[in-house]
Amino acid sequence: MKNYFFFLKRNFRTVSFGWLLTLLSGFGQTFLISLYVPEIIRSFRISEGAFGAIYAGCTIAASFVMLSVGHTVDHKPVKKVTTFTIIGLGLSSILLGVSQNIFLLIIAITGLRLSGQGLLTHISMTIMSKQFVADRGKALSFSSLGFSVGEAVFPLIIAFLISWFDWRVAAIASGGGLLLYLIRLKFSRLENFDEKLSKKGSPSPWSLLKDYKSVVFDSRFGVMMPASFILSFAATAIFFYQYVFVENKGWSVQLYATFFTVYAVTRFLFSLFGGIWVDKYTARRLFRYYLIPINIGLLPFAFMDGILGALIFLVTAGVSMGVSGTVKTALIAELYGTEKMGVIRSVFTMFSVISTALGPLVVGLLMDAGVSFEYIMAGIFTVMGTIILNNQRIRSYQDQTKSETA
Repeated sequence: MKNYFFFLKRNFRTVSFGWLLTLLSGFGQTFLISLYVPEIIRSFRISEGAFGAIYAGCTIAASFVMLSVGHTVDHKPVKKVTTFTIIGLGLSSILLGVSQNIFLLIIAITGLRLSGQGLLTHISMTIMSKQFVADRGKALSFSSLGFSVGEAVFPLIIAFLISWFDWRVAAIASGGGLLLYLIRLKFSRLENFDEKLSKKGSPSPWSLLKDYKSVVFDSRFGVMMPASFILSFAATAIFFYQYVFVENKGWSVQLYATFFTVYAVTRFLFSLFGGIWVDKYTARRLFRYYLIPINIGLLPFAFMDGILGALIFLVTAGVSMGVSGTVKTALIAELYGTEKMGVIRSVFTMFSVISTALGPLVVGLLMDAGVSFEYIMAGIFTVMGTIILNNQRIRSYQDQTKSETA
């Protein structure tokens, strides 16, 4: 841990920018948008199911747009790419607040998901991977702490604005705050990130298509993508319906909400540990094991009668979720190199974003069909267990970044 603090002391200005981007990505994440959902349903007079379908559709649309813009971080100045992304996120939030019909609502949500969950996270993880080699794990783990801080702080602020004013005021204020950040961004010194830009310039659409095709049909993709997909699918679905599950089990909602703080703390700590372990053992080795904790936690959550089962799940989920962001991005850099990091990572991001849309949708349909919570959890456990076995194939691939220098 002492090495971690020395690393931060030497590189704080650089890694704090990555942290800030993941923090601001919270304005496009499900945990924050969900606070608006009850008011949106009432304002637009739509059902929960209708809004769920809209949200899933917008998220999937945003994931496909990622393919056409995610590569820009490889060859465009970081400040320029970040500026346009912040503008998109801020205007989308304002549009959400002023929207009066479903069409504008769809545009706003698509913009939030693309700019927030998609691009800001993508930019942060990509530039940290490019900027660091020997300390890549530490840089990625510190940057990912922005997620945990956002989960702890932003819901309190937005809930306060909604309760004291209105959900529209909260959305507009969020957008205004994001646009004000552009003033600070203008004076930020980010030239050091641009030293890692590709010298080949902007790729043609045909070149991009060939790159995407080569990624998807590469055997490494068949090992890495299922793990990323199932974690996002399972975590989003479970947390989306967590209070439904808790009520069905007869557990105390208040006590469960208290336990959720344990999840946040665990995720925070293992985000730090994940960076240290990646630098010490490599992401390729950790990739073989990082899904095991959350998979083990699914069984007590589903089958234990006492609420202790929920606590076990939240702790184990915090371990896997904390380590995952660092492991997944560092593994892409280790196996593919960093020259086309934006292109390659945008493909993985697209599938991860799709999984966050499909998770609540599929589990909701299963619940509507009468499938019990226990069987749903058992199904996820089985699928994830199979994917953990598939992860072991990563041992046959070689590190492509040994020749890089920090």
